[in-house]
Amino acid sequence: MVFSSHIFLFYFLPVSLLLYYSMPKRGKNIVLTAISYIFYGWSNPLFTLLMFFSTLVDYGCGLVIGTSADSQQRRRKLALFVSIGANLSLLGFFKYTGFAMESYNQIFTFLGVEGAEPVHVLNFLLPLGISFYTFQSMSYTIDVYRRDGKHIRNFLDFACFVSMFPQLVAGPIIRFQEVADQLSNRVHSIEKFSRGVAFFAFGMAKKVLLANSCGKIADMTFASANLSIIDSWYGIVAYSFQIYFDFSGYSDMAIGLGLMFGFVFAKNFDSPYLSTSITEFWRRWHISLSTWLREYLYIPLGGNRKGGIRTAINLAIVMLLGGLWHGASWNFVVWGAIHGVLLGSERLLGKKPFYSGLPKVLRIMVTFIFILIAWVFFRAETFGLALSYLSSMFGLAIVPESSRLLAGIIYSPYYLLAMAIAGIVVWKMPQTWDYTKRLTSGKVLSVVLVFILSVAVLSMQSYNPFIYFNF
Repeated sequence: MVFSSHIFLFYFLPVSLLLYYSMPKRGKNIVLTAISYIFYGWSNPLFTLLMFFSTLVDYGCGLVIGTSADSQQRRRKLALFVSIGANLSLLGFFKYTGFAMESYNQIFTFLGVEGAEPVHVLNFLLPLGISFYTFQSMSYTIDVYRRDGKHIRNFLDFACFVSMFPQLVAGPIIRFQEVADQLSNRVHSIEKFSRGVAFFAFGMAKKVLLANSCGKIADMTFASANLSIIDSWYGIVAYSFQIYFDFSGYSDMAIGLGLMFGFVFAKNFDSPYLSTSITEFWRRWHISLSTWLREYLYIPLGGNRKGGIRTAINLAIVMLLGGLWHGASWNFVVWGAIHGVLLGSERLLGKKPFYSGLPKVLRIMVTFIFILIAWVFFRAETFGLALSYLSSMFGLAIVPESSRLLAGIIYSPYYLLAMAIAGIVVWKMPQTWDYTKRLTSGKVLSVVLVFILSVAVLSMQSYNPFIYFNF
């Protein structure tokens, strides 16, 4: 079930809100947990067993760690290793088993090792959101181990935290300590609910009106054999808009739904394409993931405490693993490597890019170009197709006459209008977070209009993918 669907908008959400607000305070988390499990198990009920297993393990481990004295360090470490091992085993088995087998076969084929038999590649159905809820649940036990937060005794509240459907399958990644107090004592108000509705409406508009339109352009260009320079750059810009509006739109809807149920989640995007460096980009893009990687990977590796070169290496390692987190493919590793190299080089230059002397507008443009080049590997299905697309972007491909047929479609007035509006929203419009802080009558009218338009367009669309559901 996706947020931008009729069954969610007109059936699931209204019934959920009705049940939630009809319950007394003590029953609200019970209802929210129940509807979250229904939401998650809608496509495959067996997925709920995996989530429940992760929840049970981390709750138990958190209890052992939190109730153990500092002198019982061995017991605390064992519980921590069980938590991390269980979550990473789930993630590794379902997400990376097939990738590891394919890589094994490719390596021995490339090396030409005699007598090496290829292994049969096993592919498993990837449970929705497993990358998100395992990271989220695992961070709880790590925080309790570090004494950065207290353990929780109420299993239902912890299950509600892990399964909360607004941010369950595509983030943002919520740390337990951010919502610990809200689980037991949160405020419900008309102002908070109204802002939640506004967040949701604008998020759905981003998804339905902009991400889907730009996504069609990206799909058509990446499906073509060879493109002209202009067409290829147009296509990758369309994809950059698609993935931004797809994910930031989902985050807006998740934050909005959280507000409707009384929760306040942190901002997850902050105009990332206005960044003047890759370092700044990662402070603005998918903030919850950047924070998670910094707190639970970068700092444990040593962070910036061991000199510039070691810091650059740590950044590269974090981004390589961050790329692999997004998907079981060498393309994602390359995408992470590009960002890792750029982050590392900027750190060696004092957190500045080598083009820091340019005017701000040009720094934004250069940063965006690097982001676009990296997005090619993120979007292309194979490494070879990524290289082929890059060759088109830099004028190295032989462009067939048939490419004119594609141009006739992707430059139609409808797509040009969608791209123009997307560009205006990306570089000129305020963030939903800021725009909805105070809802005037004019803003309320804009909320109503974009929601009606989104629902009308949704009823006519058959193309409605969520990119981050794949991760």
